[in-house]
Amino acid sequence: MAWLRSLSRLSRFTSSFSSGIPPDRSPSSFSATARIAGFCSGASASNGLAGLGPTRPGLDKPRLVVLGTGWAGCRLMKGVDAGLYDIVCVSPRNHMVFTPLLASTCVGTLEFRSVAEPIGRIQPAISTAPGSYFFLARCTAVDPDAHTVHCEVVTDQEGLENAKEPWKFKLSYDKLVIAAGAEASTFGIHGVKEHAIFLREVHHAQEIRRRLLLNLMLSDVPGISEDEKKRLLHCVVIGGGPTGVEFSGELSDFIIKDVHERYSHVKDYIHVTLIEANEILSSFDVRLRHYATKQLTKSGVRLVRGIVKDVQPEKVILNDGTEVPYGLLVWSTGVGPSPFIKTLELPKSPGGRIGVDDWLRVPSVQDVFAIGDCGGFLESTGKPTLPALAQVAERQGKYLASLLNQIAKTGGGYANAAANIQLGDPFVYRHLGSMATVGRYKALVDLRQSKEAKGLSLTGFVSWFIWRSAYLTRVISWRNRFYVAINWLTTFVFGRDISRI
Repeated sequence: MAWLRSLSRLSRFTSSFSSGIPPDRSPSSFSATARIAGFCSGASASNGLAGLGPTRPGLDKPRLVVLGTGWAGCRLMKGVDAGLYDIVCVSPRNHMVFTPLLASTCVGTLEFRSVAEPIGRIQPAISTAPGSYFFLARCTAVDPDAHTVHCEVVTDQEGLENAKEPWKFKLSYDKLVIAAGAEASTFGIHGVKEHAIFLREVHHAQEIRRRLLLNLMLSDVPGISEDEKKRLLHCVVIGGGPTGVEFSGELSDFIIKDVHERYSHVKDYIHVTLIEANEILSSFDVRLRHYATKQLTKSGVRLVRGIVKDVQPEKVILNDGTEVPYGLLVWSTGVGPSPFIKTLELPKSPGGRIGVDDWLRVPSVQDVFAIGDCGGFLESTGKPTLPALAQVAERQGKYLASLLNQIAKTGGGYANAAANIQLGDPFVYRHLGSMATVGRYKALVDLRQSKEAKGLSLTGFVSWFIWRSAYLTRVISWRNRFYVAINWLTTFVFGRDISRI
């Protein structure tokens, strides 16, 4: 694997530095290689950690370390000039997930690879430039004073009884961008992490699809009681935001168009229930919310208003004591700071995100920025914390890429070199609107800039066409746009693939 070869190379360089001369290279050839790759690991050798040492002004390009491969981090890497920076990305996944279409993969409308964009395609320098790398790892600590981050590799052995200790290493940076995202909020409710499936990553969608198809096949086995059939085929969605509503709509389409045709023996048992504490799609216009409620009800989705009190292996208990049995439980109730973000000794904004100023910098330290779901404006800026939306993260990534390019061009790319540089205009976010599909070729388009503002609102087939067209153009690569378009056409002509692989 490429990341393992990279770490092996770093380890060899560390050992060679500690011994003085590399075992199989002349001093001159080693010096050239080290200069190209930017490896200076004397400090790493002293504490036993391999890694990338500090860059040398005049010999190496400044090093930009990006933590995360979500919307913010990937848009940043796409816009950063690889001629100005060596780009090093650290993330537990080597791709970006196009989250607006993730719900469609759960029921076979799209294939999983259609929504996964490899990092090397977003920023080719990571695959080709000698000083740029991608490391399949997670950051465990940040030392702003030493300008280093500590990481440990991610392996398939995590959670196994005899798993080996993960390989640890550290990276020196000139500029650090924390774009590590957030995690699903469980509100401390017992049993959520053990029994519910979130919908944030491709592996979540894969698990939902496997569970759904398994329950369909199990319910057809002779000897299964009526009550057990109803439980197995009861799909419960917690959370009435755009993700929960879109997944419910996709699921109802799958039931109407595919289950009724291919699982006719159990078609009368399968149902979808959407549980929300308040109103669904609360950020949308009132008229659009009523339309969504009407369409979902017409599609067979049962809407329940309630608060989840406890999650057990086969049932959900609401605060009024109601028990809701389920065979598939999908949790989509918003996001909050991850444990990694909580451990960082950096200023925090309201809600626990990393606090940033008007230019997305962490003001208490040098050369550290935070964007996406893990960052939020400090109270001193007078700006509200922005919602955890893809368009917010993407716009922040685009802005910061331009800012970092400007800093490097004015001589501030290296560590502690940008203190007196004029940064120009601060980041300003303008909401472009919201969209959500509710199934049956229907969708909502809300073009208001805020909940209080007035603006254009659309529903119906035209909105669905706008929804599909907009997201098709937002898919990053032409390769994946082609995949998405072909998947949509194949599903329309032949139906969804119901193979359980």
